[in-house]
This record gives sequence, structure tokens and C-alpha cells, in this order.
Amino acid sequence: MPFLAITRKLSLLFINHNMDVGHGKAKAFTPTCVSIYGQQEGDTCFSISQAFNLTVDAFLQLNPNLNCDKIFVGEWLCVNGFLT
Repeated sequence: MPFLAITRKLSLLFINHNMDVGHGKAKAFTPTCVSIYGQQEGDTCFSISQAFNLTVDAFLQLNPNLNCDKIFVGEWLCVNGFLT
């Protein structure tokens, strides 16, 4: 699988589905991508997640605007990163 690795790998940080609830306010986290992958024919969100040892939830947190029913060949997807 071709992918672009950027200088160093960072572990993923996932906290409560992009929300940190405290004092009655929710805080959205921003994903920072470290490595990307170009989607290939036959790929699904599940298969990409499995290939990069991610849960589907972690994969979707790194790609918050992704619609898994509409991924397309050549689409660049984040497969390693962290939330800030």
C-alpha cells in the first residue's frame, strides 16, 4: 500500500469521540495528520483502518469530514496522526 510517511510517527490520541466535556462545555479537537494514504479500488474505511492498525473510530477521528460510503480512488486519507 503506498502512503506518505512524514518524518516521524506520533501515537494517536483519542479522547471521548472528539469531545472533552468539562464545566458544561464541549471542546472539539483538531486532527493533525502525520501520514497519508491514497485510497485504492476496493478499499473501505474498515479495510484501511485494519491495514494501519486503527479502529474505525480512530480512523474517522483523523478524517472527520469523510463519508465512508463515498470514498474514491486516489482520495488522500490520514492514517496516522493525533488530536489537539
